[in-house]
Amino acid sequence: MLDLRAIRDDPAALDQALVRRGQAPQSARLLDLDGRRRAAQTLLQELQQRRNEASKEIGGARKTGRNVEPLLAEMAAIKERLPLAEEEERTNGAELDRLLTTLPNPPAADVPDGPDEKHNVEVRRVGTPPALDRPREHFELGEALGLMDFSGAAALSGARFTVLRGALARLERALGQFMLDLHTTEHGYTEISPPLMVRDGAMFGTGQLPKFADDLFQTTSGLWLIPTAEVPLTNLAGDHILDLEDLPLRLTALTPCFRAEAGAAGKDTRGMIRQHQFWKVELVSLTAPDQSEAEHERMVGCAETVLQRLGLPYRTVTLCTGDMGFASRKTYDIEVWLPGQNTWREISSCSNCGDFQARRMKARCRPRGAKETRFVHTLNGSGVAVGRCLVAVMENGQQPDGSIVIPEALRPYLGGLERIVRGL
Repeated sequence: MLDLRAIRDDPAALDQALVRRGQAPQSARLLDLDGRRRAAQTLLQELQQRRNEASKEIGGARKTGRNVEPLLAEMAAIKERLPLAEEEERTNGAELDRLLTTLPNPPAADVPDGPDEKHNVEVRRVGTPPALDRPREHFELGEALGLMDFSGAAALSGARFTVLRGALARLERALGQFMLDLHTTEHGYTEISPPLMVRDGAMFGTGQLPKFADDLFQTTSGLWLIPTAEVPLTNLAGDHILDLEDLPLRLTALTPCFRAEAGAAGKDTRGMIRQHQFWKVELVSLTAPDQSEAEHERMVGCAETVLQRLGLPYRTVTLCTGDMGFASRKTYDIEVWLPGQNTWREISSCSNCGDFQARRMKARCRPRGAKETRFVHTLNGSGVAVGRCLVAVMENGQQPDGSIVIPEALRPYLGGLERIVRGL
């Protein structure tokens, strides 16, 4: 949510931010609605005050025998005008709030400008892609091993679902456990087991609603399946005032995630890259405003460590203004190398949302004993997407005979297993 007071103080700053994001300026429309609402509020106060004064005057006039007809006529006119002023305030206020909820977070000053992913800027590249003569994609490897079943999943649930069997199912579980252990024991995150279904307010708080309802799954009872654990983890601070001395708070969770992929028709239709249901380890930080930039860099480092420990080649890029998420003011994407596709694919996205989500959730902080509060800053990132990490382990660890070498960091989670072969 944007700060309306800041827009009043510097409307040009909002318009410049929106133009950087490829959107039309909106400050004139916002300020017009705000002015109409405030004028209606002022009129309401004046009418209510005059009504109270006139009521007293009528009482006094009756006691002294003076003519009360003019005052009664005035009261009748006020009675007619009050609902009109109330409707004016309600209508303009509702439209102002609706518009504010649809506008994205202004990008940070150091975010590169550009309309799409071609304008993202590479920050660093780590590791060397393996030299493979004829690399196969993960679904080819998985089906040849008899451990990845797409037709069975389609019979159960339709497109964009997968059934994993045997060693691949165990490998997926090992990846999630490895990531949780790393983030909780070395990176200082507290593990949370959150609900997988949330109310409208939680989805609104992190920016999924109302703008992205088509990308979500909703139950018949009105609850929403979480698209990422960012939603419940971040909303744990909703309507709370946190002690400044307790920040930053770092939370992590391994959960299934559910996405409708409404805009993904024709994209990644084979394999596990883009699924309706997948596992992900999420990282969330709640910080004081002056901590968030440093925390952002730290979070990216935590996610990168996962890939380093697994020996997976990756690069980190800064997203440009046209490729950023709605709630983010700055985002780093970590892209892992997939030999089967001969390209880099996103495996983690780490975003600093500033106070954008906190305003929607009313999440604040203050020093102990102080009265004045400030909105916290919220950050979130994948630490990392388990399904895509499974894909990367398979494709980078593939051998000419179709087997898959397991990274050493995962072997303790698999009973010492070093290689996946058919029949496991």
